[in-house]
Amino acid sequence: MSKQDGSSRQVTTGPVDDSGTPILHVDMDAFFVSVELLRRPELRGRPVLVGGTAGRGVVAAASYEARRFGVNSAMPMSVALQRCPNAVVLRGDYSRYAEYSERVMTIFRELTPLVEPLSIDEAFLDVSGARRLHGTPAEIAWTIRRRVHDETGLTCSVGVAASKFVAKVASSRAKPDGMLVVPAAETTSFLHPLPVSALWGVGRVTEESLLKLGLRTVGDVAEMPAEALTRAVGPALAARLARLANGIDPRDVETRRVEKSIGHETTFNHDLVDHDDIARELLRLATDVGVRLRTAQMVARTVTLKLRYGDFTTVTRSRTLAEPTDVARRIYDEALIPLAELVGDGRRVRLIGVRAEHLRAAGDGAPLWDPDEEWRDAERTIDEVTRRFGRGAVRPAALVRPGPKTAGPRADAEDADAEGVREGRDRPDGPLPPGARAFS
Repeated sequence: MSKQDGSSRQVTTGPVDDSGTPILHVDMDAFFVSVELLRRPELRGRPVLVGGTAGRGVVAAASYEARRFGVNSAMPMSVALQRCPNAVVLRGDYSRYAEYSERVMTIFRELTPLVEPLSIDEAFLDVSGARRLHGTPAEIAWTIRRRVHDETGLTCSVGVAASKFVAKVASSRAKPDGMLVVPAAETTSFLHPLPVSALWGVGRVTEESLLKLGLRTVGDVAEMPAEALTRAVGPALAARLARLANGIDPRDVETRRVEKSIGHETTFNHDLVDHDDIARELLRLATDVGVRLRTAQMVARTVTLKLRYGDFTTVTRSRTLAEPTDVARRIYDEALIPLAELVGDGRRVRLIGVRAEHLRAAGDGAPLWDPDEEWRDAERTIDEVTRRFGRGAVRPAALVRPGPKTAGPRADAEDADAEGVREGRDRPDGPLPPGARAFS
């Protein structure tokens, strides 16, 4: 999600040469907040935050009014409320966000089959083959904005350019509720005045390295001798930044994105010491990862455990499986092994996460003997019950009693381009709902 506050908004308002700009980047405006405002219209125009409200809760989304106070997503809620004490805080409803995301993606696919979702609220589109039916790229962008608003009540911003990188930069400049076309011939003149932070791959540390060299704009990077840039950031990143700074991005829109990993992590409201409490949360996370693997029809060869202690020291441990799996119980059992080594001696745990890595399509090279067959059958049965009766209808017996309170779940998937952030989903805690059953 964009952190733009709209103060530097730049949009296309008249005729423009879009003949060489078949790539669109569509980004929903303050998506989670905007969905909430559909049922809370009285909050429009006020600073609104979506996220965890207790302890170590974080901001999942901020309205543009809140962003003008320096609030953005992933910021601790306590810090956000210090900067913007008048903000209204709402808890997230991720199932509702997923529903609106699907409605928006359906609109995109009705205009072109070449849609590459980046996250729940943004996507790349290639409209090269849609011109005869739907008009020029700029006209298609206008159609998307109109249809999204008319059919969902939400707004989006669209960047139109010759490449994915430039289209994404353009959509962020057009926020909120705008469209910016960057003619192919004007690519470098558009990019070069922008700050170096506009380049993919330039985070805080890299930005500091570039600023120390006197490189403040994208144009400065483009003019930097290759040898000097390599010494500053290394050969791989230097080559990529040089290409992007000159508007060179040959990547195609990929309609099927291959996830490199699927993971969940959570931060506790209070540091934990007890091994059983931590293990119960690990089971909760492994269960979520297993569900997502089966939904994506993927299996994982590696399981990685992540722990962050009370002093913010972070450690990870990985285990490679004899056979790839999508079974939550196997993921949990494998993660338990390093957990036993890392928890104890009074060390307090602030955060725990589990990640399934080295993914491949389920069914590719299936083994003759499946050690997880019984657990897999049970979990698939639970998946079916969940689809019919809702999340929380059946769950492991160990999770029936309330676990440690957390600052809210986070789900994240590192994908091929790693531009998007996939938001977490609510997990039920506490007593089972009426009619629900537990399994052990």
